[in-house]
Amino acid sequence: MSSSATAPFAPHHLAPGPGDAADARLLAGWYATGQPATLADHLGRHGPPPVTAVAGGRTSPPLVEAVEAAGLTGRGGAGFPTVRKLRAVAGRRGRAVVVVNAMESEPASRKDRFLLAVAPHLVLDGAVLAAIATGADTVHVCLPRDRSDQYRQLSAALEERRRARLDPVRLRLHALPHTYVSSESTSLVRWLNGGPARPQGSPPRTHERGVARRPTLVHNAETLAHLALIARHGPDWFRQAGTPDEPGTTLVTVSGAVAAPGVLEVALGTPLTTLLGRAGGPTEPLRAVLLGGFAGTWLPDAHTHTPLTRRDLAPLGAVPGAGVLVALPHTACGPTETARMLAYLAAHSARQCGPCRLGLPAVAEDFTALAAGRADPDLLSRLHCRTGLLPDRGACRHPDGAARLAASALRVFADDVDRHLTHGGCPATHRPPRIPVPPATPPETWR
Repeated sequence: MSSSATAPFAPHHLAPGPGDAADARLLAGWYATGQPATLADHLGRHGPPPVTAVAGGRTSPPLVEAVEAAGLTGRGGAGFPTVRKLRAVAGRRGRAVVVVNAMESEPASRKDRFLLAVAPHLVLDGAVLAAIATGADTVHVCLPRDRSDQYRQLSAALEERRRARLDPVRLRLHALPHTYVSSESTSLVRWLNGGPARPQGSPPRTHERGVARRPTLVHNAETLAHLALIARHGPDWFRQAGTPDEPGTTLVTVSGAVAAPGVLEVALGTPLTTLLGRAGGPTEPLRAVLLGGFAGTWLPDAHTHTPLTRRDLAPLGAVPGAGVLVALPHTACGPTETARMLAYLAAHSARQCGPCRLGLPAVAEDFTALAAGRADPDLLSRLHCRTGLLPDRGACRHPDGAARLAASALRVFADDVDRHLTHGGCPATHRPPRIPVPPATPPETWR
């Protein structure tokens, strides 16, 4: 993977390092061959999707039971139990719909793009199996429209499946506007229904009335790939990796001040410092790591021994989030890096509610002033107040993530914050940025 989070990404940027193959499940074929899997490669390794094991939909739900026994949780950020979504959709009246969320709008993440590039049929198998289990007849695959190479690759994969007459349900590929909030599940449903790719905060919920007013299951691409493997190998196999409370493997994008940035597949419970080591190790002493991406949490370097589980991270106010780990060196300015990310998040808000229209831009502006050494005497107390008011008030979770990032920066970089308040900045403020951040410009279109 390129060291720039905004640079084009291709599979050959990743070279497996020591220990990678030991955890490989989703990426096993890639580690074995170094080549993206065609349908023939995929079928040779995994066999056809076991559709007969889930046939019968709501009257015979062995896949749903297997997913429950496996303890699979969503890999898109929220970590919601996968079986709850499956049951919620399968239990509704009417023909269901499945949506594959492959938008991956988090700028520091590359995991879903990499997975779809090297093992697209594992994701598509999972989507088809979920469709059969929930009584759906259509799968919508949603990608951002600015990733034309990914769209062509996935179109070719779908065509392979059509020629092989592999799937008993219809698969449709869509290219959506690319904004940070367009990957929110209600944004996808709203766009597929002819509206803007903005979150829909009000009821009904997606599983009640989603695409075409039908019960709709929305799952992240990686989650569905895990589901496809559980259908083949069973819950006991899945639980051989990870922890008893949080089983399985997960994909993590490691970048920043490490020697070999890339996408790793690791068992849940792996210490963060081990992830850094498998990405070649830090290239210079670290000040902190950013866990979860732009909507994530700064953690001081002293906490990198923490295992990658929601349970272990919770006391630190952190979650695995979108599977992102960014290493920040001592030579970087934490408040400045945070200010740039907050400006981007403010520009990419849907502007449909007060927290996004007013609160988030205000927090971003205050952080920009802090980073530039232009803070007024009330800035710090104002930031603490505003970051406390943002969560749980928006139409979606976008302002919550921004508040989490800002609050953790004030805590972890307290010394830098004090220096900026009292001395007008620090030498690192004027150095080149260490975390690539896309331009903080509003999206051109929501449709």
